[in-house]
Amino acid sequence: MFKKLEVWFVTGSQDLYGPEVLKTVGQHSQEMAAFLTKSAKIPVSVVYKSVMRSLDEVTNICIEANTARQCIGIITWCHTFSPSKMWINGLKLLNKPLLQLHTQYNRDLPWGEIDMDFMNLNQAAHGDREHGFILSRLRKSRKVVVGYWKEDDVQERIGIWTRAATAWYDMQGSKLARFGDNMREVAVTEGDKVEAQIKLGLSVNTWPVGDIVKIINGVSKAAVDKLIKEYEEVYEIAKEGRPGGKYHDNVRYQAQIEAGIKSFLKDGGFKAFTTTFEDLHGLKQLPGLASQRLMAAGYGFGAEGDWKHAALVRAVKVMGDGLKGGCSFMEDYTYHLHPSGYKSLGAHMLEICPSIADGKAKIEVHPLSIGGKEDPARLVFNTLTGPATLTSMIDMGNRFRVIVHDVECVKPEAKLKKLPVANALWIPQPNLKVGAAAWIYAGGAHHNAFSQAITAEYIEDFCDIAGIECIAINKDTNINALKKELKWNEMYYLMAKGL
Repeated sequence: MFKKLEVWFVTGSQDLYGPEVLKTVGQHSQEMAAFLTKSAKIPVSVVYKSVMRSLDEVTNICIEANTARQCIGIITWCHTFSPSKMWINGLKLLNKPLLQLHTQYNRDLPWGEIDMDFMNLNQAAHGDREHGFILSRLRKSRKVVVGYWKEDDVQERIGIWTRAATAWYDMQGSKLARFGDNMREVAVTEGDKVEAQIKLGLSVNTWPVGDIVKIINGVSKAAVDKLIKEYEEVYEIAKEGRPGGKYHDNVRYQAQIEAGIKSFLKDGGFKAFTTTFEDLHGLKQLPGLASQRLMAAGYGFGAEGDWKHAALVRAVKVMGDGLKGGCSFMEDYTYHLHPSGYKSLGAHMLEICPSIADGKAKIEVHPLSIGGKEDPARLVFNTLTGPATLTSMIDMGNRFRVIVHDVECVKPEAKLKKLPVANALWIPQPNLKVGAAAWIYAGGAHHNAFSQAITAEYIEDFCDIAGIECIAINKDTNINALKKELKWNEMYYLMAKGL
């Protein structure tokens, strides 16, 4: 996806400086865009798009960006002083994400040689302030990155924003299939699907389980054999699940489910899906290994009909594509409350993505006490240690809220010999007592999108682009301050509808 996408590098100036200065401004801008597009930290192309000198030029470039399918956003830089009134019409029309890069071409001041020529060609210090004013005056959401353009930190922060912008691009017009409804009487998996399409560009619809059962039942033996061969190459398989073992047919049925659902998703252009154990009519097993494998292939997934987290898993996977670490649907399951150190064990009945596995995952078959079906095959593994994020999306009635929580994954204190599911063990930041209380005060779901590839900054950028609320829980979280933030946000989002 990244290879075909672009962000446009748009420089602000004016005719006041004369042709020679403007020529140099253009050369500097081209050099910077070429440098950034080669950066390993920025996954999309950075395309130079001329120096803006007038209202018409700004308006035209914003209209062009809006209609260019490959353009996922604009980076603006006011190399010289660019009067902000000429940006108003264009910025009012712009509907693509915006990053304001506050930098200058030269890194150092030439102390003994500095003159007005140097000053005129290195004046973003006040040019970007003029630009920043009109963006703030228009209430235009954007990311501001400050620093020398060749610094790793600057490239990294631009790269984070481009990944968030790509996830937003991916979500526009995307389709999510729900096989059955959400789990009965559960509140947090509900939500306004019409508002999701208005606000997020996400189309969410339901298909009867019978529709997918027909496709699954029609999967050929050859297609199942092909997947079984792949399983044997990629995973360890418990003895009972191998050919001749008493559970081999159970493993084969999960391969059949995988092939059937994948066919449905591919043919329909879907990017995410949900299942529920309360609607398995016609299925022999709850999709376990099949859901895990489809997540590993890039599809978003939500259990119990949780479409918001299926969409979120897909978005987080897009943001983290190509980075170290994976992403999975996850659930806070149970706690370790020993005085030596509180921890949280994350898992689910079956559906944890193997992209987060520590080593080779193992296919096992165990009974499942929920759903009343055959024993399903699933991948079992522990998760890599290190920093991770948990991200939840909830419907507050008048807006969507996203909560992102920093955690530190650790190794279990002993082998989990009898745990028949994949798991992740983490220490919430700043600790479990504060972190869990903050999550609960914010209304975070019991489900989340777990990632070891991205940080909270990616989620914050995505929420800024989407225009939705973001609550961050981290090492600096204070409960009293968080409660005030939640109240202030309530007032802001109530009043913002009238601005």
